[in-house]
Amino acid sequence: MENIIEGYKEFLADGKTERECCSKIVALAREKGFKDISEFKALKPGDKVFVTKWGKAAALFTVGKEPLEKGMNILGAHIDSPRLDIKQNPLYEQDFLVYLNTHYYGGIKKYQWLTMPLALHGVVCRKDGTTVSVCIGERADDPVFVIADILPHLAQKQMKESAADFIPGENLDLVLGSGIPPRDSDADKSDKERGEKDRAKKNVLRLLKEKYGMEEADFGSAELEVVPAGAPRDLGFDRSLILAYGQDDRSCAYTSVRALLDSDAADRTGCVICVDKEEIGSVGATGMASHFFENAVAELVARCGEYSELTLRRCLNNSYMLSSDVNAAYDPQHADLFDKANSSFLNGGIVFNKYTGSRGKSGASDASPEFIAMLRAALDKAGVRYQMAELGKVDQGGGGTIAYLAAKYGMHVLDAGVAVLSMHAPWEITAKEDITQAYNAYRTFLGLRQDL
Repeated sequence: MENIIEGYKEFLADGKTERECCSKIVALAREKGFKDISEFKALKPGDKVFVTKWGKAAALFTVGKEPLEKGMNILGAHIDSPRLDIKQNPLYEQDFLVYLNTHYYGGIKKYQWLTMPLALHGVVCRKDGTTVSVCIGERADDPVFVIADILPHLAQKQMKESAADFIPGENLDLVLGSGIPPRDSDADKSDKERGEKDRAKKNVLRLLKEKYGMEEADFGSAELEVVPAGAPRDLGFDRSLILAYGQDDRSCAYTSVRALLDSDAADRTGCVICVDKEEIGSVGATGMASHFFENAVAELVARCGEYSELTLRRCLNNSYMLSSDVNAAYDPQHADLFDKANSSFLNGGIVFNKYTGSRGKSGASDASPEFIAMLRAALDKAGVRYQMAELGKVDQGGGGTIAYLAAKYGMHVLDAGVAVLSMHAPWEITAKEDITQAYNAYRTFLGLRQDL
């Protein structure tokens, strides 16, 4: 399974934004013979197709032998991760330092993003209709960016504040460049005499113009994301762990996609859906709460026979889905936050989470025991390791996934994913064993044909 691990690390390195992930997924699918569904007027068993939305969400299908009315086996993951987004009017100079103004995305601990090398990824859409891809900070000869922090010698007030408050969201601005302050002897001179105002900012704009043909106003139609700079690394003397950005939820997205790409056409149609915006509530046209998935299935139904709304509803209602999302790994350094008997452990295999949500199961999708029993039997037969867990102690907090948004169609849904240590930190930790077991579990699931 070494190729799975190396492929996964390459996926993480190349896919630090949802756009990059979607592009990578489509490229991997095309290598395996998948085609855009728009290339087909009719589909037959064995055909492999994909649908995308705005380059930020993708659905892949392998058409099975059984009628779609009998349902599909679906793996659903998300490909967005917590980060910082660049605002639409972000560039400014203040006291000879040039900054980019940001707005954080998803649930982060803001202090974790200080003083580490950061990279800039995304696209700039210009008025002439062209789009420029941006990736700065990943190559060895690239510059990187940083959010500065207060030195300990002057941080007495800061250190008395709560971790949630000592770095306000408005202060998460990237240092982008610098200028030279005037000499004391120039203090009484006018701006014109001392030199042009905002000279450092204008120098940055000149560099952006040279490299990307970009004007300052083009920030208004840009989608630029700030992420940790650097590639995934093996962690530990035994190299059993992976340290990387964005493993929530790309650990499940990659293994789900690979499971489908490596599987032969089965009796039931197989599907992998990778969506955006889960970290902020699955909203927008590319999130699971949109009609993207339903529309993609409707296109599939239309090409597999005579379309009807009833066929679509029956297909969704009779489907099985694993909500491929991560779970919090048990942390011995913070054991008081976990119910150890109901926790997931690194190297314990894929994690089944019967219900997510917060405290009194708020926002949960509660999987049926019949569905779980069917999965247990299939995985036991295939020799796949799995563990049953919750996110943490009942009143400590909680979290949600896309499971409840799929369950509204009436299908059987269970959260099933990889255990992650330091979840939502700029650098997260997973175990290679769990990546492998997730891949094996997803492949086994795609081959299920038992009816409940």
